[in-house]
Amino acid sequence: MSAMLLERPAASAEAAAPDTGRRTWRAVLWTLPPVFVVLLVAGYPILRVLTESTVTPEGRGTEVWSSVLVSSSFRNALWRTVSIAFTSTAGCLVLGAFLAVVLAFVPFPGSAAVGRLIDTVLTLPSFLVTLAFTFLYGTAGAVNALLADLTGRDTPLLNFLHTPLGVIAAEITFFTPFVVRPLLAAFAQLPREQLDVAASLGASPWRVLRQIVLPEAWPAMAAGGSLVLLLTLNEFGIVLFTGAKGVLTLPALIYTRGIVTFDLPGAAALASVQVALSLTLYAAYRFVFARVTTRKGQ
Repeated sequence: MSAMLLERPAASAEAAAPDTGRRTWRAVLWTLPPVFVVLLVAGYPILRVLTESTVTPEGRGTEVWSSVLVSSSFRNALWRTVSIAFTSTAGCLVLGAFLAVVLAFVPFPGSAAVGRLIDTVLTLPSFLVTLAFTFLYGTAGAVNALLADLTGRDTPLLNFLHTPLGVIAAEITFFTPFVVRPLLAAFAQLPREQLDVAASLGASPWRVLRQIVLPEAWPAMAAGGSLVLLLTLNEFGIVLFTGAKGVLTLPALIYTRGIVTFDLPGAAALASVQVALSLTLYAAYRFVFARVTTRKGQ
């Protein structure tokens, strides 16, 4: 009897082994289609761009990369791209945090309408903001016309749209909702009892904000800021509409090389640098976010 009892688990284990193998192969088969789609949609264009960047009149080589990376136009565009992206992201974080705190903790008439307006901005294309900036702050815009009537000036007082400042202002205006929305979601999960207890113990509103609200909202702020950084790093429409005459970023330089001068290998090399920069920033964000969430969980 004992021998029969010992043989039954062994037989059941042998019967379960084929089922486990079938489940493994079934999982692999279900994984293959999405992996193939990702490789086709994302991997092939990147591989094609890298391949195009090695094309030379004599065949293939690294001459295009050598000429592109040492050019002053590339260095200036790279610095301009990074500086505008980081400055715009910092502005979006400051303005977005302020708006989110006001909307979440300072009740006022029309706050719901303001929240819906912020959601509406998320659905609009970026060039609409630049057109609005042109109508408002352009040399022939409404603000300059009003200032001319008030001061009697013949020349426009505001003339910053075709400068990095104009691009930064437009990007902060357009991308701030990408910070406000996740912050509002994080603030909505805060227990109000905790805030009430802190206030009843004599904590000032600034102390409650600094020690309770903002630490809890840090992951949402990091997520919104990283998204804004990636979007501003690759932004083309705002730069084209506002700063095309005085601002040359990497996306604008890629457009000039590929469409205006028909230098496809040079444009491909610049696009490869742009992709590498975006992927590096995304990997850094994932690493920092994982460390923060792990430390918070501990």
